[in-house]
Amino acid sequence: MTDRLLKSFDDILNAVKDKSPKRVAVAAAQDDAVLEAVQGAREQKIADFTLVGDIDKIKATADKLGITLDDVKVVHEPDDRKAAYRAVSLVSSGEADVLMKGLINTADFLRAVLDKEVGLRTGRVLSHTAVYELPGFNRLIMITDGGMNIAPTLQQKADIIQNSVQLASVLGISPAKVAILAAVEVVNPDMPSTIEAAALAKMTDRGQIKGAIVDGPLALDNAINLEAAKHKGIISPVAGMADILVTPNIEAGNMLGKSLVYIAKGKIAGLVLGAAKPVVVTSRADTYEAKIMSIGLGALFG
Repeated sequence: MTDRLLKSFDDILNAVKDKSPKRVAVAAAQDDAVLEAVQGAREQKIADFTLVGDIDKIKATADKLGITLDDVKVVHEPDDRKAAYRAVSLVSSGEADVLMKGLINTADFLRAVLDKEVGLRTGRVLSHTAVYELPGFNRLIMITDGGMNIAPTLQQKADIIQNSVQLASVLGISPAKVAILAAVEVVNPDMPSTIEAAALAKMTDRGQIKGAIVDGPLALDNAINLEAAKHKGIISPVAGMADILVTPNIEAGNMLGKSLVYIAKGKIAGLVLGAAKPVVVTSRADTYEAKIMSIGLGALFG
């Protein structure tokens, strides 16, 4: 947990640079976009790296991009699946602090993360949390889960919240204000998401979710806008002030997140959480800045 509240991506990068560099193990690192992000993170002194993959392909890609690997540790493993296990084992053994996905199928990568012998299991479900810096907001907003869990159960949602709360504490947000999103702000038996939202709020009251103030159901406007909450007569410590937005399913999380980037011109960084160490899984559609920020977020968390 940081000793100050981080309100922007610049704050995150400065906080990372104030710490001793963390080591990131990259699985199947022979990828243009990944090596460009690695180089950018090295130049900004965000982290050190161990690249696991086909050494000939890694060097050829680096040469093509004009990237020097003189001070970068490279572990030769030409088989992508085995490279994932090698990278995971580096993290689970303490030789690295953060895991990053390279040019490998996500399912194969996560299979290594969840391996019973060398993996990073904790007993909690893995989930994706995205952090957004948005125009007009004086704080960071987090959204979960728009990347991993398709239709999470009530218990999975409790884990998803706990994962995000852990990240929030690293950003200096404690206790985190968590809004369980739905289309309305009242419990409606015909809308299961509203019933689960109310249950999650009560679970927090009973200590089943820790480090957070959880309320729901809340519509999006009532969760992030005080005036909207006041107009609806909603009295809640979360309404209008939410740090974390929990969406009912992956479609809602994915569409909300992409709208913040492509329509609202927000900036994004993200992590897969719930493992023993942070996991960086970037998309090829992510901007260079988003990849760098995701590495920075992982280094801060790690």
